[in-house]
Amino acid sequence: MMDLSIVLKLLHLFGAVILLGTGAGIAFFMVMANRTRDARTVAHVAGTVVIADLIFTASAVLLQPVTGVLLAQTKGYALEEGWVVLSIALYLLVGACWLPVVWIQIAMRDIARTAAADHAPLPARYHRLYRLWFCLGFPAFAGVVVIIWLMLAKPNFIIGL
Repeated sequence: MMDLSIVLKLLHLFGAVILLGTGAGIAFFMVMANRTRDARTVAHVAGTVVIADLIFTASAVLLQPVTGVLLAQTKGYALEEGWVVLSIALYLLVGACWLPVVWIQIAMRDIARTAAADHAPLPARYHRLYRLWFCLGFPAFAGVVVIIWLMLAKPNFIIGL
């Protein structure tokens, strides 16, 4: 029989990989689609990105805190440990970036679909949303990378609350 802590580690790692991988993949495909300036291409890719984000990223977003808390309890880590507190704070920052990104991706998809149907170029509103989407991606992606490092290194430091 497999040890519960191994199962939790696997699920937690799986969630982290999905967050990092899906985020990187979505960013790559959206950037490449945007570079074409073709409304049909952007509409198609953005439609796929919205689905991927809702299926993969949302699942991992729900999986991470559950497996993280259970893993901490199983391994005897206090939720007040510095690396855990910082991980949670960064997770909230990532979420604060990701939630608007989902809305922005849906809006960009809809704008691109309308432009494609009208055989029109992507409007200025699309480009403004794209720049905001792009800017929100940096702290979100960096936050996930740092969380993974904290999860692996478990540095010993104290955060005063």
